[in-house]
Amino acid sequence: MSDNTWDLKELEAINRVIKSDMFTMGKEVEEYEHQFSEKVGTTHAVMSNSGSSANLLAIAALVYSGKLSQGDEVIVPAVSWSTTYFPLCQYNLKLKFIDIDKDTLNIDVTQIEEAISEKTKAIFAVNLLGNPNDYEKIMKICKNRNLILIEDNCEALGGQYADKKLGTFGLLGTYSTFYSHHISTIEGGITVTDDDELYHYLLSIRSHGWTRHLPENSELYIKRDDVFYESFNFIVPGYNLRPLEIEGAIGIEQLKKLDGIIQNRINNASYFIERIKEVENMRAQKELGKSSWFGFAMVLEGENSGRRNETVKMLQQNSIEVRPIVAGNFTRNRAIKFMNYSIHGELKNADDIHENGFFVGNHSKDNRENIDFLIDVLKKVNR
Repeated sequence: MSDNTWDLKELEAINRVIKSDMFTMGKEVEEYEHQFSEKVGTTHAVMSNSGSSANLLAIAALVYSGKLSQGDEVIVPAVSWSTTYFPLCQYNLKLKFIDIDKDTLNIDVTQIEEAISEKTKAIFAVNLLGNPNDYEKIMKICKNRNLILIEDNCEALGGQYADKKLGTFGLLGTYSTFYSHHISTIEGGITVTDDDELYHYLLSIRSHGWTRHLPENSELYIKRDDVFYESFNFIVPGYNLRPLEIEGAIGIEQLKKLDGIIQNRINNASYFIERIKEVENMRAQKELGKSSWFGFAMVLEGENSGRRNETVKMLQQNSIEVRPIVAGNFTRNRAIKFMNYSIHGELKNADDIHENGFFVGNHSKDNRENIDFLIDVLKKVNR
């Protein structure tokens, strides 16, 4: 599903940390956060141990800051990864699921206005598989209806919409640097914001809810001039979501390669888009803005509709790894019974993805030869 973008630089970074004898979160993580925020164009970046934790931090910070309250409604797309939704559930927020656009696979922006109720306080947009949402329309809705925009960008590092980096449109944005993503720090996530108060909440929540990592000028809490006391002083219910120094050090090296990685993925995607036209009764995800092409999503249609099992089996027999399009229609997952939610309208496009969708990996190097092989295999489905 992915390729290895490490070389001697990452191994040297690991050795640098080992020689330092400092393995828990420290200066390497701090430097990586600084470089990451500069790269994407935000004021603050907080690294955590996963993209899922990045989402959890974002929602927790919004609740503890009073920007969201228990029972508030958050609009979400029906297709995303599980930990887009779980933090909302865990903080007693109500999810309102909206269908996706059948081509972009992102939230259907034409349905958002109608779905908004008096309880709606936020939209959690997801840039699925690297593909930007229509932020011109979403931002306009948020402004007119006084809604908070949160951005799950865990699959879309390096993507852009109207020359602005994905993950930076919302009050908070999240990223994942898990092994199969655009850059890899083994495990890892990032939450970004321009809001100083939210940044300070993120710092505290990430480390047990304590005050130790808050800056001296924090408005959340005025520290005592007593290092001993402030070493174990807790102000909010928090977690231990801290990353390792090794992960921060690797991230510093990976960021240097990011532009080249994204460009190679875009080049591969351009080739894939042309070649997939040769396969009948199958549509590929339609790009909006500038996708960073996490993978290549496809949906069977026409005479191929209902033949996903056959298609997946053929891909697997030819040693091509294949996955569902994230979690499909998430409301069809058993976990939904533990959540407070409602569904706006019908989720027919999400159901179509659930039954007929799949994706294969894109790579960070020239992948045209493998794309040719993929197309040859997919053509056999039509025979």
